[in-house]
Amino acid sequence: MSSIKIRSKRIDGKTQIRTLITHPMENGFNRDKKTNTLIPAHFIHTLTLVHNDKIVSTSYMGMSISKDPFFVFMLHGGAVGDTIVIYWEDNLGNNDSETHVMI
Repeated sequence: MSSIKIRSKRIDGKTQIRTLITHPMENGFNRDKKTNTLIPAHFIHTLTLVHNDKIVSTSYMGMSISKDPFFVFMLHGGAVGDTIVIYWEDNLGNNDSETHVMI
């Protein structure tokens, strides 16, 4: 099961793309409450949005984004049947992607 949920909605000739990603997004400065040791950094550093096999946006992020981040993109155009792919990679080499067909 993917860690990414995607929803799209047509608004005045544009397409709003909303995505929620399940990820711990640890910055490396927080401490474990039981052992008082630092929790290692674990965060998404690259997020890519692809529309019909064309990269529309690549975002490079740092450590200061909250757990389970929510992103919204506005895409000029877009039509029923178009495909949206969202792909992320984190600092530990983990990655995930999800494909969404606009309805």
